[in-house]
Amino acid sequence: MKIIVETNVRAPIERVWQAYTTPEDIVQWNAASDDWHTTRSNVDLRIGGTFSSRMEAKDGSFGFDFAGTYTNVVPNRLIEYSFGDRTATVEFSASPEGVKVRVSFDAETTHSDEQQRDGWQAILNNFARHVEGQK
Repeated sequence: MKIIVETNVRAPIERVWQAYTTPEDIVQWNAASDDWHTTRSNVDLRIGGTFSSRMEAKDGSFGFDFAGTYTNVVPNRLIEYSFGDRTATVEFSASPEGVKVRVSFDAETTHSDEQQRDGWQAILNNFARHVEGQK
């Protein structure tokens, strides 16, 4: 099953793309709640390139690496990647209102669909706030 989350970012598409794909930006927005953060990020943005983000609870109680391999990259338009046995697609669509960012990903079985949707949506909302706050 695919889960889909999306947001609209009021910024030029080049800035939205940069913030989504640059490690210095990723560590600023990649968290689902205020008690989590991303401590490091690595991006090799090309087909066959890899990415990794270290996500940790701020109190140090838990952490994990979110990592995968890019399977398709079309600058300012599309990123597809695999992570474990799952895949995700990130689409960027410019409009007069800004840039729609749509993420679809394979659900996993550990957490409910609602928990997964809420977590990924919260991260995407943080992303939009980060980009819009840098004008």
